[in-house]
Amino acid sequence: MTVLERLRPDHAPALLDFERRNRAYFAASIPDRGDDYFTRFDERHAELLAEQAAGVHHFHVLTDTGGAVLGRFNLVGVEGGSAELGYRMAESAAGRGLATSGVRQVCALAFEEYGLTVLRAETTVDNAGSRAVLARTGFVEADAITLVGRPGLRFTRDLADAGR
Repeated sequence: MTVLERLRPDHAPALLDFERRNRAYFAASIPDRGDDYFTRFDERHAELLAEQAAGVHHFHVLTDTGGAVLGRFNLVGVEGGSAELGYRMAESAAGRGLATSGVRQVCALAFEEYGLTVLRAETTVDNAGSRAVLARTGFVEADAITLVGRPGLRFTRDLADAGR
């Protein structure tokens, strides 16, 4: 059983553990956060919570029954009824449908709780798993882009349709 929760102060230890355990796994497909991220984690966590309280972003964690973080699902740059979706899953959670489930849940929250009508997402062309999650959750390819120096794709999702 998993639970998608809005990011809170008490998630910090489990979130830091998630980021540390999966650092090499994430760095294989996206730029590494760098050592400073881990050194300043508590400070950055507080900054994220303040930005969330201001309505600039909406951060979520997917946890297991023991409270371990299995994934992050973030809506950033909230403005004019839209935001950008970003997510990452623990290596141990990959391939279990949890990313698809989490994205579906965040899309529903975005529309029903946060009043958003459009989401955007980006991924590299070679990230087949992320492209599949986006396709399964109603995102459509919008543009070819360059993402961190690599070929990428931008996707959009109209949240007003029935398939949230």
